[in-house]
Order: sequence, then C-alpha cells, then structure tokens
Amino acid sequence: MKKEEMKTYWHTSSHILAQAVKRLYPETELGIGPAIEEGFYYDFYREEPFTPQDIEKITAEMEKIINENLPIERLEYDKKQAEEIIKNESFKLEILKEIPDEKVSFYRQGGFIDLCKGPHQTSTGEIKFFKLLSISSSYWKGNEKNPSMQRIYGISFPRKKELEEYLKRIEEAKLRDHRIIGPKTGLFSLHQEFGPGLVFWHPKGAMIRKIIEDFWKEIHIENGYDLLYTPHIASIKLWEKSGHVEFYKENMYPPMEIDEKILYQLKPMNCPFHILVYQDRVRSYRELPLRWAELGTVYRLEKIGVLHGLLRVRGFTQDDAHVFCRTEQIEDEVMKILGLVVFFLESFGFDQYEVFLSTRPKKFVGSVENWEKATDALTNALKKKEFQYQVDPGEGVFYGPKIDIKVRDCLNRLWQCTTIQVDFNIPERFNLKFVNEKNEFEQPIMIHRAIMGSLERFFGILIEHYNGNFPLWISPVQVKILPISEKFLEYGEKIFKMMQKEKFRVQIDASQEKLNKKIKIAEEEKIPYIFIVGEKEERENNIAVRKHGKGMLGTFTVEDIIKILKEEANTKNTKWL
Repeated sequence: MKKEEMKTYWHTSSHILAQAVKRLYPETELGIGPAIEEGFYYDFYREEPFTPQDIEKITAEMEKIINENLPIERLEYDKKQAEEIIKNESFKLEILKEIPDEKVSFYRQGGFIDLCKGPHQTSTGEIKFFKLLSISSSYWKGNEKNPSMQRIYGISFPRKKELEEYLKRIEEAKLRDHRIIGPKTGLFSLHQEFGPGLVFWHPKGAMIRKIIEDFWKEIHIENGYDLLYTPHIASIKLWEKSGHVEFYKENMYPPMEIDEKILYQLKPMNCPFHILVYQDRVRSYRELPLRWAELGTVYRLEKIGVLHGLLRVRGFTQDDAHVFCRTEQIEDEVMKILGLVVFFLESFGFDQYEVFLSTRPKKFVGSVENWEKATDALTNALKKKEFQYQVDPGEGVFYGPKIDIKVRDCLNRLWQCTTIQVDFNIPERFNLKFVNEKNEFEQPIMIHRAIMGSLERFFGILIEHYNGNFPLWISPVQVKILPISEKFLEYGEKIFKMMQKEKFRVQIDASQEKLNKKIKIAEEEKIPYIFIVGEKEERENNIAVRKHGKGMLGTFTVEDIIKILKEEANTKNTKWL
C-alpha cells in the first residue's frame, strides 16, 4: 500500500479500537484517534486505568468487529444535529465547536458513530492483522491543565508477514533504545528531579559531541560559511520584534527581570541574533550571499509529557545557519546546501532519506510573486541535484516554503533532521536592507537551515542507528589496551604512548582483574578495538587484536595496526554495523 492508503487503513483501525472500547466500557469518553507515522492510537477518558487484561478483552472485541465486516458509511449533519449525536461526548463537543464549517462529517460502522473527516476503508473486514502495542497517558490537547487521557497505541497491516516483520523491528528498537544504551555506556544522563528535559553530557558523550562539532565547523568553513557565537538571553523586546512572543509564547520560558524594569528572555531561536549581526552595518550586494553558521543552544518549554530522552528536550543545540541572499540567488544557495547536507549525513552512515517540499499555506506573509519564485527555486534545486521528493501542498510555514529531509535508519525508521526554509517575514519585520547595483536599498531573502536539527536529537538517532557501536572515527574510545597481568603493564603503557602519539583515543586497563573480565568490560563499553598484551606479545614486540563484536583478528605489529586503523578512521561513510 502507498503511504496515504496506509494512513486510511490505520485511521480505520483506530475507529475499530474506539468501537471495541465503547462496547466493553460504554461510560468511556472518546478523544481523538488519528493515524500516525506508523500505526494509530486513540485517546480515551476513563476513571479507571486500562489494565493488560482490558487490552486482551479489547483485542478480542476488535477481532469480533472485524469479523462482522460492518459497512463504513460517511454521513453529513449540520452543527445542531451533530451536537445531539455526541451530546454525551464532552471532548467531541469541544472539537465540534472549533470546526468553522456549517456541516460536519461522521463515520458510522454498525452501532458506532464518530465525528471524523475521514477517509476510511469501506468496511471493518478490510482490516486483517493488528496488534495493540502499549498504553500511555496524555493530556487533552497536550496541555497539562487539561484532563489526563489514556492513549492506546496499535498497528495493523493487510498481510500477516508485514505485522510479524514490524513486531520484530519493534523488539530490535527496544534493544537499541538510546535512553538505556546512553547511560549504560557512560555517554549522558538525564535528571528528572533537577531538570526534566536537560541533558548532562558525560566524558564519552562529550568527546563524541566534540568530534561532531569539529567536523561540522570544518566543513562549514570549507563551504564558505563564517561562524557566529551569540548570547543565551536577550531583552524580550527582541522576541517581540521577531514575532516569537506573538506566535511562539507557549514554548518560551517565562521572562526574567534582571535589570530594573528590563525583562530578559532565554532564547528559543538563534535567528534574531543573526539579524542583529547583519544590521551592524550597511551591507552591499557584493557581500551577498552571506552565510553564517552557529551551534547555538536554545531553550524551549516543552510539555513534560512529550519529553523523550535526547529526542525531545528543553535545552538543545541547533546546528543553525542563515543565508542572506537575493531572490535570484536562492536556487544556487539551496543547491549548495543540499550538497552539504548529503555529504554530512552520508559521513555518519545515513544514505537513505525522504525529501518533502512544502508549499504556500492559506495564511502567509510576503507577496504571491515572491512565494512562487522561492518555491520554483526550491523545486529547481531539488531537480538539478536529482532528488526524489514529495510535495506537501499548503504545508509551508507562514513565512516561506521549505524542504524537509528525513533520514532512514537501519531499522527503516524515518527521523526528521534537515530543514531548509525560505523566510520573507523576518527581513521585513527587521527592515533588513542592502545597497544594490543602482545604489538603492533592497530587501534580502533569508534562508534558515539546519542539517542535524539539534545535536542532542542527532546523537540520540546515532546511538539507536548504531546500537552504540559507533564507527571508529566517532567512537569516544577507539582502543583499549589490556595487559594480561601487572608484569606487562609497562609494555602496555609503551603501546599506549605510541597510539596517543598517532592521535588515537586510547585507554589502558591497569586493574587487577582477570583477562576475561577485562575483555567483558571492554565489550560492554562497545570499544571498537581491544589490544591484548602478554609475554608472547612483549617478546615478539607486537599485539593481539580483538574487534568488538567480531572476536580475535590475530597478531599485528603496532605499525601495521596503526595503518589499518587510520585507514578505517578516515573512512567516514561507515556502513551500518
């Protein structure tokens, strides 16, 4: 099935779930039940929590509804009729009030009817194989001031093999959970008591962060970017001028009164600071395009219920860049950005991705002419770089069209990373100008661009993608030297110094543990290479080499293994391990 067809399939599955719950527990109130990226869920309001036994009953009831092969009908009613139909469903009534249309649609299957815009399958019998996966709590509309709902997640497929493959992949994903691997291997920690959604980078994680940052800076400088560093706070007046207070206030931390009667704001975005740098002096057309990049830490007041390890946090570092250019330069700049994106992502082993082009929404700023020029520029850039892409009509942000790139990991999951957004709004709000060839002022276009999205999120994806078995070039400890006993510690230290001199990240285990225990610890730490040194190795002036997850490779001279490891470390596009 195509993506849109699967969404319809999953949406229908969510209605079967809701019907089963209402049959078994008629006092339960319905929330919403959409299809999601993979599968579906339905939110329910009920005094008693659902138990595993309840899930078994709901599953059996869903199977009954599917076997009944109930026709699914679309019905239309005016608002007054609709109110009567859902008079006992307070959450549905709230949704109904927010619908501007005079008539609304319902879908009916047997004795169950639900306010819904659809679409759906034609009958319940078309859903073949399904499984309810988990239960979680969620606040109504994501607001902790609202009632707490019980959310039941599920998955369904037309073929049994598809369901089995999905469930196998889910089990593998659990084993790769970065929230378990990260703390276990000493990469990072999270402390709910002292700061939910804030990441504490440990030495190993901080080393990987440094490697990523250094690589990021290096390739940006090579590609014509200048680096910026900007503050973490500024007067709230800046955020009022940028529009963030108006459009983004619920995701911003409350302002702080630091100086008398002056409110300061933790920054949720880096772009207004880059604007101030641009405005520092009069700019000429000869300077454009201007390319500025910053690894800027921002703070967003995410709801506590949506925080998720490194993937959804409150303090994170965006790999932000802004290009100030003329309209006719957009296409060339986007082509350069796309080339940089591919190089960066493939360096970390991500060579499969999906690309989306989002066009003008109903509410937008700027002229239609500029929107069309910008959209054409993005389209042409994608075509010239031979990207396969999908168009998301009307899904651009209010200030301009955009390109989104989602990387596919080794479990075939898609992760949103790269975004390239054309902005007409901020240049206008800040009255940005440059002097053109005619010695007249002209307004530049601003391109917002992030490759990783956020460093924390990208790190979380990397952990799960590689299961913590990082490629040699980004592994925080590349080699661990294990002397068989204290007698060979001196020889081990000699090897240690030789490896350090060649710029390898190396450790030596000088403990009194038995060799098997030392190997076990190094394997649990997921260190790529283990060097074992004992009497034979010291006598012959070589080392026994073990590769993580593969076992013994044999005996090598130090010079030979250095050559082999250097070649591996210099090959950044390491395939999935």
